Amino acid sequence: MSGFDERGDAFEKKFAHDAELQFKAQARRNKLLGEWAAEKLGKTGDQVADYAKEVVRSDFDEPGDEDVYRKISEDFSNAGVDQSEDQIRQTMAELMATAIDQIKNEA
Repeated sequence: MSGFDERGDAFEKKFAHDAELQFKAQARRNKLLGEWAAEKLGKTGDQVADYAKEVVRSDFDEPGDEDVYRKISEDFSNAGVDQSEDQIRQTMAELMATAIDQIKNEA
């Protein structure tokens, strides 16, 4: 195998590794977000874990974060929880940073 081929393989492996880490971080962020939202919604015990799983599953509806935001926002609205779009999105960003740190520390 030539040096060019080896370098190409290394780039492919790095891309695949980065994509896997991104997927894990998003799933972790969504779980953390679900736990945060569950608390705001007054859920306790197993309800918190169940709701967090719902939030994680909601991310498979469409590419990007809008499906997750929409789920949280609609659930808050239906329950009368006062959280602005900015507050929810800020929490999403903060929890993504937390999730990335957690994933990095596991490796």
